Amino acid sequence: MKKSFISASVATVLAAASFGALADSPKVYGRVDLSVTNTETGATLQGGTNGVTVGESGTYIENNFSHLGVKGSEKIADGVEMLYQMEFQVENTSSKGDTFKARNTYLGVKTNAGTVLVGRNDTVFKQAEGGIDAFGNTNADMDRMLTAQTRSADGFWYYSPKIADMLTLNATYLVDDNNSTDGSLYALSATLGDKKLKAQNYYAAVAYNKGISGVDAYRAVAQVKMGDFKLGGLFQNAESVANNDVDGNTYIISGVYNLNGVNLKAQYGYDDAGFGKYYKNIGGVAGADDISVTNYSVGADYRVAKSTLVYGHYTHFEGDFKAAGAKVDLEDDNVFTVGVRYDF
Repeated sequence: MKKSFISASVATVLAAASFGALADSPKVYGRVDLSVTNTETGATLQGGTNGVTVGESGTYIENNFSHLGVKGSEKIADGVEMLYQMEFQVENTSSKGDTFKARNTYLGVKTNAGTVLVGRNDTVFKQAEGGIDAFGNTNADMDRMLTAQTRSADGFWYYSPKIADMLTLNATYLVDDNNSTDGSLYALSATLGDKKLKAQNYYAAVAYNKGISGVDAYRAVAQVKMGDFKLGGLFQNAESVANNDVDGNTYIISGVYNLNGVNLKAQYGYDDAGFGKYYKNIGGVAGADDISVTNYSVGADYRVAKSTLVYGHYTHFEGDFKAAGAKVDLEDDNVFTVGVRYDF
């Protein structure tokens, strides 16, 4: 009995020591983000939401990209550091779909010449958005209006060191044979400032996307922080690879005001390209004449603790296009959402 007790005690101490040794690297992290949403059409809800029929109104629980991951780094030589991350979207808050879905997962190396990653990651074109999307990862995300917000696999990523503590040059290249394409798939970007608006109170980016998600596109992004107010904007032009007659522009403007810890948010978007999720889901015709889609969103969030954010928003989508010379109105969508996000 005494030996069993001693053995159990030693095992407990060793386990605690092992956990302590691993506490800094790798780091286990995650997020649970759930919201309750009422929608008139269901066209902009998260893809894994159970029981949604587009065109019908309803109230649903949405899982806003809850995920679980592990990441870390290790110095293997002077000036050489290995990086790794494995992250999975967790869908078992709903009764529909796979429990786990792939997110950013890669192996990389960081040197004085820059950082190279291999695996799956957001393209540098997507990353160029910085923090201008005031409603990212919700049903009011700007991907409801535009395209090429892509997480791609089987590729290489390069990020230069920060030049003059301001400028970074970045690239994504997807391996041709892995992606079964007749042409190269890549994205390029240059970013200036700090997307978190901490090291600098401004951020700007230009980016180009070649073929990824079936489009050639370019975008320009800018955001500035003035006291408690953040103002941002994005312009994007996109053209279908399959049919270069299908193209158009998208404009996004966002503003966030911190009022004693409560972030008051507003965002406006206009699109005449027709690549966004709302237009496609609600019955828009690709390449139609005179496409016009408008979105505006207002909301607020408040961090009740370092780990816990509560939020709510209202977003409105409307649009139309011409078919055979006749105007066709898309069904409006009015969406109300309240939610809680917990990070660990």
